[in-house]
Amino acid sequence: MTHMTRLIPPIPDDDTCWQAFLARDRAMDGRFVGCVSTTGIYCKPSCGARHPRRENMRFLPDPVAARAAGFRACLRCRPDEVGRDRLAVDAAVALIRAAEEIPALDALAAHVGYAPHHFHRLFKRQTGLTPAGYARSLRADRLKAALGQGGSITDAIYEAGYSAPSRAYADAQRHLGMTPSAWKDGGRGVAIRWRTVDTSLGPVLVAATTKGLCRISFGEGEAELRAHFPKADILPADAALDAMAQAVAALVENPAAPPDLPMDVGGTAFQQAVWAALRAIPPGETRSYAELAAAAGRPAATRAAGSACGDNSLAVLIPCHRILRSDGSLGGYAWGLERKRALLDRERGE
Repeated sequence: MTHMTRLIPPIPDDDTCWQAFLARDRAMDGRFVGCVSTTGIYCKPSCGARHPRRENMRFLPDPVAARAAGFRACLRCRPDEVGRDRLAVDAAVALIRAAEEIPALDALAAHVGYAPHHFHRLFKRQTGLTPAGYARSLRADRLKAALGQGGSITDAIYEAGYSAPSRAYADAQRHLGMTPSAWKDGGRGVAIRWRTVDTSLGPVLVAATTKGLCRISFGEGEAELRAHFPKADILPADAALDAMAQAVAALVENPAAPPDLPMDVGGTAFQQAVWAALRAIPPGETRSYAELAAAAGRPAATRAAGSACGDNSLAVLIPCHRILRSDGSLGGYAWGLERKRALLDRERGE
């Protein structure tokens, strides 16, 4: 197998490692291993075996270090396989970032020594995106940054790594929510229709472009919408927007049953991975910010995951209310902690 550079973040402190073992936290698998002095084995954090006494455990960064210290792999949880999976994804990400063209799935899988169909599932589980989706998001991020630096749109397109303007415009529609020229000009000319709808948690603003919903927020109106989109054409609702607004209102009353609604929200590759991870949390369940960062493919980026939650512009539809602090407290919520508590209670049927 091709040699892979280790990109995994440093091992957490011992208390965090111990708590991860007690919780059998799958999000921590691959970040370190726990070594049991009385049995001579090492395990991944989510291992289902009976927990040893705390004084009999030590924590090491990976299976290589554990074997060097004289421990052998647990036959129940197979910790070596977890480390190999994470390293494979890290190597694929590095290859995607370095490539001028989006690598084919077969080439990525061969590079890390996996079957293509298996690696496709593995990559998406680790990052929240498919390899092709990750590569497209990365190019869109670069295009967004290049457009913000001034200069010509054509130069920005090629600087971002696109081989043709048509591909840039297609990706921009998907990831920026508007064409490159509109993005560069602050969204000028983009039509956004809006209305507010009453719910038991207060009025909700619902706004959408022709592509999909671009803002769902509690307690806002036209003035706030114009502040968020100062150069867009703000228009009254039509029948399509009315239907989406009613679906959003129903979602507020029953957040455990999300409708299939189109979305038009621009974000970086990591933000999109965080938002995808949020939507993957089953209704009625919660995660910590650390678990969310791990699910988005960057276990060390806990603070950035919190910022991505704060940048969420689609309340309830992208359920950032399902994220709690590590101590189980509610933490923050852009639209008020009482609403956050109410949404969680409704999902749990309380």
